[in-house]
Amino acid sequence: MPSFGAGPDAPALWNLYLATSDAAAVTGRVEGLGGTVAMGPEDVGGFGITSSLRDPAGTAFSLWQPNTHPGFGLTEVPGAYAWAEVYTRDAAATDRFFPELFGYQVGVMEDPEMDFRIWSVAGRPVLGRMAMTDDFPPEVPSYVNVYFSVPDCDVALDTAVRLGGQVHYGPTTTPFGRFAAVSDQQGASFSVIDTGTTDGEMPPMT
Repeated sequence: MPSFGAGPDAPALWNLYLATSDAAAVTGRVEGLGGTVAMGPEDVGGFGITSSLRDPAGTAFSLWQPNTHPGFGLTEVPGAYAWAEVYTRDAAATDRFFPELFGYQVGVMEDPEMDFRIWSVAGRPVLGRMAMTDDFPPEVPSYVNVYFSVPDCDVALDTAVRLGGQVHYGPTTTPFGRFAAVSDQQGASFSVIDTGTTDGEMPPMT
């Protein structure tokens, strides 16, 4: 969907909805933490209540307070949602905002080659945070990268290209799975991951 607050010519992007039991209360705290409220909270036809927000680094995301529509029905199976990461150009601001807003527990990956954190709820990892480096083109803003599960990363890339998409990074095999970053024919970026194909040891977390 188009980015929040932009015109009809805004680039396409995937929007991640984070669950909450009280969208109004969470939305009411956003601006005090340096974020922006683009829309909401508003009821979506009885399915649930949503707000469209940005963190202080400009990362767009939404809230979802479920009613008749609970959210994801399937996860981590081929074709379904697998994982998501906030890629930020202001790690300090993002690190203050999200854990304060949602009460995340914070794990820091001990890897000298990247600044990566994992946010958890009740000990369960729910979202990653990656600090963007100069390797990213300067025109790429902070964003949420959504991963979809696939049975074979390489086959998925061939299919993406055949259907008019592009491969921007990978494939590469990590301790978390074999993944690649792609975009669809409309330019919306996302990643695909085969969690059954791994290489190397899991990095330590503190």
